[in-house]
Amino acid sequence: MTEEGFLTRDQVEKYKREGYLVVPNLFSDAECDRLKRKCREIVDDMRLEDHPKTIFTTKDDQDHAKDEYFMTSADKIRFFFEESAFDENQKLRVDKHLALNKVGHALHLLDPEFKAFTFQDKFKNIAKSLSFKKPAVCQSMYIFKQPNIGGEVNTHQDSTFLHTEPMNIAGLWIALEDATLENGCLHFVPGSHTEGVAKRFIRNPNGDSPSMIFVGSMPEVSSEKFVAAPVKRGSLVVIHGEVVHRSEANRSKESRNIYTFQDRKSG
Repeated sequence: MTEEGFLTRDQVEKYKREGYLVVPNLFSDAECDRLKRKCREIVDDMRLEDHPKTIFTTKDDQDHAKDEYFMTSADKIRFFFEESAFDENQKLRVDKHLALNKVGHALHLLDPEFKAFTFQDKFKNIAKSLSFKKPAVCQSMYIFKQPNIGGEVNTHQDSTFLHTEPMNIAGLWIALEDATLENGCLHFVPGSHTEGVAKRFIRNPNGDSPSMIFVGSMPEVSSEKFVAAPVKRGSLVVIHGEVVHRSEANRSKESRNIYTFQDRKSG
């Protein structure tokens, strides 16, 4: 990056060519710890009895379209659990801090610590580097990728869910812990962002239930096409809305906490 905090010309060209960009060592350990500590406080204050036991998994996307708790979370802070977090009696197998898949989707609006982090100048300068003249944050998430039970995220494109015309979504993905091959780092298909969006999540044109449905399908992608992107704590990954990516399940003993939000170009 430049001394002023903008992406270099080479970085911008790499992002345009491959559909993603790793910016290492952008944030300090203290900054990472501050977000981790704040999220722990949020989970500390969460009473299980006040929330449904909503599972987040990418194995059956249509389940989310039927889930009111998920579908109405855009302007709230809500809690989503790992698929294997509960036993046959719907009791948590582990402490709630180790059972959550993610917290979303309005941390950037409703929590002062996350709001200040999200709207800092570093991100504004990166958005300007990518020609986002009036960037607007669509959603934000804290993703835990828990040790041993952190779920796989299937092959997808972010613009399936966040669709704009023209297409202009970028994800900002901050590693609060090391993201490794063992604990579920991101994998990308470089250049796939030039091939369009294969699958859309749209309002049901028939007005039936569910109110949102999927159209199209994500084609099978050979595993050989994916390139792993392990990163160290404090790194940023910029993700084009149309690039094909995924992450493996975490079967290691180390968590892979990250904070992410999506920008859209509104001008």
